Amino acid sequence: MIPFSILDLAPIVEGGDARQALLNSRDLARHAERWGYKRFWMAEHHSMPGIASAATAVALAFVGEGTSTIRIGAGGIMLPNHAPLIIAEQFGTLESLFPGRIDLGLGRAPGTDQAAAYAMRRNLASDEHQFPRDVVELMDYFKGGEDKRVRAFPGEGLDIPVWILGSSLFGAQLAAMLGLPYAFASHFAPAAMMDAIRVYRERFQPSAQLDRPYVMLGFNAFAADTDEEAQLLATSVQQAVVSLRTGRPTRLPPPMKDYAETLPPGARAIVDNFLTCSAIGSPATVKAAIEEFVARTGADELMITAQIFDHSARLRSYETVAGLFAG
Repeated sequence: MIPFSILDLAPIVEGGDARQALLNSRDLARHAERWGYKRFWMAEHHSMPGIASAATAVALAFVGEGTSTIRIGAGGIMLPNHAPLIIAEQFGTLESLFPGRIDLGLGRAPGTDQAAAYAMRRNLASDEHQFPRDVVELMDYFKGGEDKRVRAFPGEGLDIPVWILGSSLFGAQLAAMLGLPYAFASHFAPAAMMDAIRVYRERFQPSAQLDRPYVMLGFNAFAADTDEEAQLLATSVQQAVVSLRTGRPTRLPPPMKDYAETLPPGARAIVDNFLTCSAIGSPATVKAAIEEFVARTGADELMITAQIFDHSARLRSYETVAGLFAG
């Protein structure tokens, strides 16, 4: 079976706080390292009361300090929110602290709404070429050179794999053009997945970092002893997604029995679309769903995510998924 990794949003649950969320993230990473997961990524989001990973590089430093072998990285850094030099320095610092373990995934979405994006950037004006320019500038800081007027320290000369993230054909085309690995956000925006995979693979140009296409796909997995228990666990993220998509982001709520059945058609459509790339159920149910998804997409790696209210249940879910394909 292909490698499995984890995308963690450091969920802040109802009744909890950011400190506990980050402690839980580090605990999950420690377990994931032992269970054989390849990477542990965290994502940049802003102005969202249920996510504690806004300062992504800081959160990764905390996780890195508590682990020893698992790769850690950003899935991703929303590059339009930052100067490329700053990200080169931040991730150069992480690579200096945790050598050989850092990944840098880059996205062009703001990771928030327009109001928060303005609060970070002050000027939202950009064109479709700005993100590619910023990616190339960032990668150039890692290459460095004494002839450069502006240099990244730490960062220059370090081998930090850069990934392009996306949920549309734009990211697929850019990753292919630059010869970079591509991570598609199928765990929450699955509509263009198959087209994006096709475009990326057809147009891929080998680079110094990568000689052939490499696709990692996001995938929701909620595993428990029974299908019914897993379906109940998944209602927390269903509630959170409906709240987010209707403009009312919240902390991750506790499970609610038969939640989807209570929803009006529009909200039910939000849930159904969100769960398109998901496995929810007993070990046998989850195993079959993952095998079908990998066979259908030809994914080179899966990035598993599970927004589960109870931390112990979240650990059990990730352990179960890893155990299904051990060896």
